[in-house]
Amino acid sequence: MLDANLTQQLKAYLVNIRQPIELVASLGDDAKSRQMGELLDEIAALSDSIAVVTADDRRKPSFMIRRVGTDIGVRFAGLPMGHEFTSLVLALLQVGGHPSKAAQDLIRQVEALDGDFHFETFFSLSCANCPDVVQALNLMAVLNPRVTHTAIDGALFQDEVAARKVMAVPTVFLNGEVFGQGRMELEQIVGKLDTGASARVAETIAAKDPFDVLVIGGGPAGAAAAIYTARKGIRTGILAERFGGQVADTMAIENLVSVPHTDGPKLVADLDRHVREYDVDIMNLQRAARLVAATAEGGLHEVVLENGAALKARTVILSTGARWRQMNVPGEDAYRNKGVAYCPHCDGPLYKGKRVAVIGGGNSGVEAAIDLANIVAHVTLIEYDSTLRADAVLQRKLASLPNVRIITSASTTEVHGDGEKVNALSYRDRNTDAMHRVDLEGIFVQIGLVPNTEWLAGAIALSPRGEIEVDDRGHTSQPGVFAAGDVTTVPFKQIVIAMGEGSTAALAAFDHLIRLPAEETHDWEEAAE
Repeated sequence: MLDANLTQQLKAYLVNIRQPIELVASLGDDAKSRQMGELLDEIAALSDSIAVVTADDRRKPSFMIRRVGTDIGVRFAGLPMGHEFTSLVLALLQVGGHPSKAAQDLIRQVEALDGDFHFETFFSLSCANCPDVVQALNLMAVLNPRVTHTAIDGALFQDEVAARKVMAVPTVFLNGEVFGQGRMELEQIVGKLDTGASARVAETIAAKDPFDVLVIGGGPAGAAAAIYTARKGIRTGILAERFGGQVADTMAIENLVSVPHTDGPKLVADLDRHVREYDVDIMNLQRAARLVAATAEGGLHEVVLENGAALKARTVILSTGARWRQMNVPGEDAYRNKGVAYCPHCDGPLYKGKRVAVIGGGNSGVEAAIDLANIVAHVTLIEYDSTLRADAVLQRKLASLPNVRIITSASTTEVHGDGEKVNALSYRDRNTDAMHRVDLEGIFVQIGLVPNTEWLAGAIALSPRGEIEVDDRGHTSQPGVFAAGDVTTVPFKQIVIAMGEGSTAALAAFDHLIRLPAEETHDWEEAAE
C-alpha cells in the first residue's frame, strides 16, 4: 500500500509517538478489507509502539486508532489515502500522545465542552476540503473523552450514503443529525458548540489597536500584500473569512511560475506558513460586513464585522476574491448539496455510476466533465454559447469520451427534484426556443466567478460586474483604500497575477503612509530614519 517514499516519511513521524497505540481492525473478505489489513500491518511494522488487533464493527472495512488501555481514539471507515493520508498520520501521532499545534486557548475550549458529541463525517478521497474537517474532529475526540469521531469514505459505503441522503462532502452528522456541510475549521466547529465563543472573539477583536495596514481577505493576493507590508515593519493585520480562499478548492496548479506542480491545499499551507514568519495579526474565520472610509486625509478607516466588532486602520487593502457563480434558476437553492454541486473533485465520487450534468463550457466546465466521465455513468455538458470556450486540447479530449454528450446554445431554466434530491433539469434551446428535460442525479455548476463585493456597495466605486475599480497601483476611489486580486477589474484571474497585484497594492499602501502628515511617530518610521 505504501511506496518507499511514504514509508520513510511515516517512519520518521512515528518516532514522535509517546504512548502505545493499537489499530483495531474490523475487516471482511472483500478486496478493500485486504488492502486495509495490508496498510495496517505496514504501519505497525514501522514502530514498536503500534500493534494491530481485530474487532467486529458494523462497518467493514474500518479501523480504530486507540490509545492502549483507554477509550481515546478515532475511527476510519475506509482507506485514508489521497488527501486523507495526512489525517491518518496526524491521528496516529495525536492518539499516540504527540501534542497538537492548535492554539492553547482553543485546546482548552475543546476540553471544556460539556455534553456527549458523537460525530460522523462522510468524505471522499479526492476532496480537498474534507481533511480540515476530519482532522479537526479527530483532534476533538483525542482532547475530550465525551467526543467521538468516525470518518467514512462515501464512495466505499454507497448504501449508507443513499440511506442518509448524503449528496455532498464533507457532510458531518452529530448524534445522528446533520451538523454541517462543506469546509469547516476547528474554530468554526467549536464555535457552533460553544455558543459564547463568538461574543468572546468579537470582544477580543474590538479591543485591538488600529493597524497601519489592514488586509481584508486571505487568498494569494491578501497573503502577498501582508508579507510585503510586514516586511516594511508596519503594523499589519489580515481579516479572512477563510484563509486561502478559493485556492483551497483548487486541485492541480501547474502554472505558478517556478513551481511546476502543486495543489490548492498545499499552496494554502505554504502561504499560511510564509505569512506567519512575520508579525502579522491573522484574524481567520471572520467576515467583513461594512467599510467606513476615512473622511479626512490621514484619518482612520473602519471595517465593521458581521459579529459586531470593528477594526480601524490607516490603510486598507481589499482582497476578498470571488466565489462560484450560480445559475440563479428555480430549484438551484432548494437542491444545493442535494444534487446541485460546485466542486466536482470533492463530490464527484458520490455520483459513481450515476448520470450528471456539467453547466459551463469553459476550461473549468470541460475539465470537470472529463474528470467526472471516469467516475459516473454519463455526463451531459451544457453550454450557453454556440461553441465551447475551453482550450482546444481539452475539447479534443472531451470529444473522445464515449459517455459524454455536449449540448451548446442551451440555457438551463430549472432544476427538478423529488423534494429530497435532484432528478432532472430543464433547458431551452436558444436556436429554436424548444424546451428539453434531462433526467439525472447530479448537476455540477462551472460558469465562472462572482466578486465578493456586496458588502462594499456605496463605499467605493464598483464596475457593472461588481468588481472593485483600481488603477495600475491598486488605488480605489477612496484615498488610503487599495484592492488586489480576483475581486478587482484587473483582467485574467490567475493565482500568480493575484500575488503580483497584492504586492503592488502593499507597496502602494506603504507609499501612501509615508506621504501622510506626521501626526505621530511609529516604530517603522523611526527605523526608516
